[in-house]
Amino acid sequence: MKFAHERRIQFAALAAGLPAVVTSMWILWTGDYSSKVQWTLTSLIMICWLAFANSVREMVASPMRTVANLLEAIREGDYSIRGRTSSVDDALGEVLGQVNAMGATLQQQRLGALEATALLRKVMEEISVAIFAFDADNKLRLVNRGGEALLGRPMERLLGETAEALGLEDCLRGDLRTLTRSFPGGSGRWGVGCSTFREGGVPHQLLVLTDLTRPLREEELQAWQRIVRVLGHELNNSLAPIKSIAGSLGNILERDPLPDDWKEDMQHGLNIIGSRAESLQRFLSAYTRLAKLPSPTLSLTSVSPLIRRAAAMELRMKIEILEGPEITIEADSDQLEQLLINLIKNAVEAAQSSSAAVRVGWGRTAVLAGPRLEIWVEDEGPGLANTNNLFVPFFTTKPGGSGIGLVLCRQIAEAHGGTLELKNNSGKPGCTARLLLPIGTHDFLAAPSGLAV
Repeated sequence: MKFAHERRIQFAALAAGLPAVVTSMWILWTGDYSSKVQWTLTSLIMICWLAFANSVREMVASPMRTVANLLEAIREGDYSIRGRTSSVDDALGEVLGQVNAMGATLQQQRLGALEATALLRKVMEEISVAIFAFDADNKLRLVNRGGEALLGRPMERLLGETAEALGLEDCLRGDLRTLTRSFPGGSGRWGVGCSTFREGGVPHQLLVLTDLTRPLREEELQAWQRIVRVLGHELNNSLAPIKSIAGSLGNILERDPLPDDWKEDMQHGLNIIGSRAESLQRFLSAYTRLAKLPSPTLSLTSVSPLIRRAAAMELRMKIEILEGPEITIEADSDQLEQLLINLIKNAVEAAQSSSAAVRVGWGRTAVLAGPRLEIWVEDEGPGLANTNNLFVPFFTTKPGGSGIGLVLCRQIAEAHGGTLELKNNSGKPGCTARLLLPIGTHDFLAAPSGLAV
């Protein structure tokens, strides 16, 4: 039979006093005392013995019950109850002090969690995007006002419905980024965001639908406005002198008699008109080329031969090739070669003014999105005076330049899932063009083999 802890404490206290009680009883009952004294002292000794044992039991059990009550209150979520502490040097006081401190900490944390939850709910109510939370059975458990407006029903009629019944089952697959669909609360193009979280150990899915129609229309409007400004500027630059010269030639022909040098004036004017018309034709051809860049045709492409072919196309200067590892990527070799030719051409034109060198190299680097192929073209020219307009269509600082070379290069890079940036060299003259492209599972590495020209 196993006794309770406080009962064992009581038995231990009784056992501690038992030798003294037995000795007292033996002296009392074997001595020359009257029966009245013997029975009186015996009763007093037994009462004191049992009273002290019970007192010891309560001294141990009562604080433990207090701690148990405090912990039970904490378990029930009531953090306002505190235990009365004694001296700081008392072990029991230290225990109660730690329990009180834990209750205060949990109270602060719960208050913070409640405030954060209230803020989250307020934000969810105020934002315009539609937010849905589905449980493991694809049943709706949470929706904000944006979701109610999108589906055209109040929350009470939506909660508990399956994703299939709401027409959102394809959005939960996670393979959609944009969606064109009509909902009761609106139609257009939607951005789809899907992620998972756990609540109570059960997996849930969070679905966010963002209306992209208005931002896309604004971007489209701005794009059209930029195109119209560029076209209008270029057309006016060509048509204004053509109109002026045509008017002047018409005035010459209206004279009677014609001046002696009218043929020379006519020829000169027609030459100017032809030159401006040819310039306008080049501009429209460049614009057509920029607007009709085809999608890349991907195939396994070895980087080293690609760079060597592009460098060999430049005959005005010897290009220094910094050897890198052997890497194979999936890319459109023709488009990448054209990209590299344009970058090397720009570097050579910048370096020729100071008889500087141009270097091309490649390597493997790592970014947050994964491994990347890095190709750089470095020159030792004067550098870039203004980097803000590098990728603005038809902007150029070179006489006779079309202003679309770098724009095409960036379009090719982005079509391959990569990036292109140009920066002035740090601490030395010149500029470096850096191209980053994703590396697939087909690449392989070998040891670098030094320099080659």
